[in-house]
Amino acid sequence: GLNYEAVVAHKRETGSVVGMAGCQSVTNEELLELAVDILVPAALEGVIHKDNASSIQAKIVAELANGPTSPEADHILFEKGVFVIPDFLCNAGGVTVSYFEQVQNASNDQWPLSEVHRRLDERMTEAFRAVYSVRESKRVHTRLAAYAVSVERVAQAVFDRGWVRKIYADAPKKTVAKT
Repeated sequence: GLNYEAVVAHKRETGSVVGMAGCQSVTNEELLELAVDILVPAALEGVIHKDNASSIQAKIVAELANGPTSPEADHILFEKGVFVIPDFLCNAGGVTVSYFEQVQNASNDQWPLSEVHRRLDERMTEAFRAVYSVRESKRVHTRLAAYAVSVERVAQAVFDRGWVRKIYADAPKKTVAKT
């Protein structure tokens, strides 16, 4: 690892971390291909694609950026045995906590930070387990499993709220023109 204080001092002196003693510079592309356990693309869309996916050496890709992996790359990574945590699962914490804020505001309540963390951990763990279960039982890549779980949950919510029945009950009767 790097000495944090030394990195900060070097950046203050030179304006960059590049050229620090005992370190080597790598390109963004090389960074993605390093032999690491976990790769966390956290900034740009489309950085893992069909041309570099076979060179990814990470065991796990945790997508914090939106859309960092192309569909073709997703397939390549799955075939290689790389475990990808898709963006809309991996980076859902912020949206979830925003929902918690909405709930608190609606009830004029304020949860302690520990309660927010507990509820977030519970929601994220539950979501991950549901996705992982589908991934394993259907033997599909994690993104497809996450899509399946998401669609199923939305469909169930629509049904539970009676929206589907209401739409069909209120729909005008169609007449088919005969030709």
